[in-house]
Amino acid sequence: MTPNPLLGVLFHWLGGLASASFYVPYHGVKRWSWEIFWLTGGIFSWVLAPWFFAYVQTSDLFGVMGQVPGSVVGMCIFFGILWGFGGLTYGLTMRYLGLSLGMAVVLGLCTVFGTLIPPIVQGRFVNEIAGTTSGQIILAGLGVTVLGIIVVALAGARKDAALSPEQKAEAVAEFNFPKGIAVAIFSGVMSSCFAFGLAAGEPVKALSAAAGTGPLWTGLPTLCIVMFGGLVTNALWCGWLILRNGSAGQWFGAAAEGGARPPMLANFALCALAGTAWYFQFFFYTMGESQMGRFGFSSWTLHTASIIIFGTLWGFAFKEWKDAAPRVRNMVWSGVGLLVLATIIIGYGNRLAV
Repeated sequence: MTPNPLLGVLFHWLGGLASASFYVPYHGVKRWSWEIFWLTGGIFSWVLAPWFFAYVQTSDLFGVMGQVPGSVVGMCIFFGILWGFGGLTYGLTMRYLGLSLGMAVVLGLCTVFGTLIPPIVQGRFVNEIAGTTSGQIILAGLGVTVLGIIVVALAGARKDAALSPEQKAEAVAEFNFPKGIAVAIFSGVMSSCFAFGLAAGEPVKALSAAAGTGPLWTGLPTLCIVMFGGLVTNALWCGWLILRNGSAGQWFGAAAEGGARPPMLANFALCALAGTAWYFQFFFYTMGESQMGRFGFSSWTLHTASIIIFGTLWGFAFKEWKDAAPRVRNMVWSGVGLLVLATIIIGYGNRLAV
């Protein structure tokens, strides 16, 4: 099948929408501690959804997994563990900075590291990318993406600087700018490790293709391995919090701190929805990457740009920008416009390379 970069851009937009939306259902979870709803949703994100969709779409999934070299499995899990630190602190970033500003900082760093490091390590950057017209166009798109992220982040900083403490608390209940920025920087660097895990899993894609899996789905088995690493990190951290806070009983309907009992069915359903949405960002990512041709590394930029676009829209939906000055709101829309332009530039660059 001939790659279709324009279709790939669409898939990446769908993945970005899923990623930007995953935290929204958690807002509806009642009387569960953070570690309880985060780990509950994570079971769907890192275990149930990856293996279910890989099993449905992959030819002989378990036969393919049995052929993967141990060194490949180890590297995928290792980068998944590092990515797990990013995902874990990503949730904390949302708590301290809100959707718009938190995503801008995290994904800005994640974009640069996750896009450029794999081709540099593979020795492809100078000749295949920087030395070709299509590669240069894609790099220009990366530059526009970073510019758009900076504009969105600056708009968020100006918005927050102008708010009173009461307004900040209304928009983001646990707003803490210094703590949030520190967590966001760490999260951004660690989150880029997912791209490294996917690069390490290229042999898994080849085995899946050899087993007869269609090109859109060959990346799904790799997700099972990398996300297992994410499960390890998050399960250890949440397990420690559960022991420290004595919150395990909430899974069985115990009231938190003497309050009312949690709505169990609704909480589990919302966590399942959130966790599955988190997984779908990478489900669509692998589909989009399959359509980008020989410059598949650019998928990471498209992925993060689309997350910020839709994350900013959610920020407006949650009224995080309602008290911002008109010029600040215009600024953030300018940043979103730059990100949309970047996806077009990158898609065009990939189209030239087909």
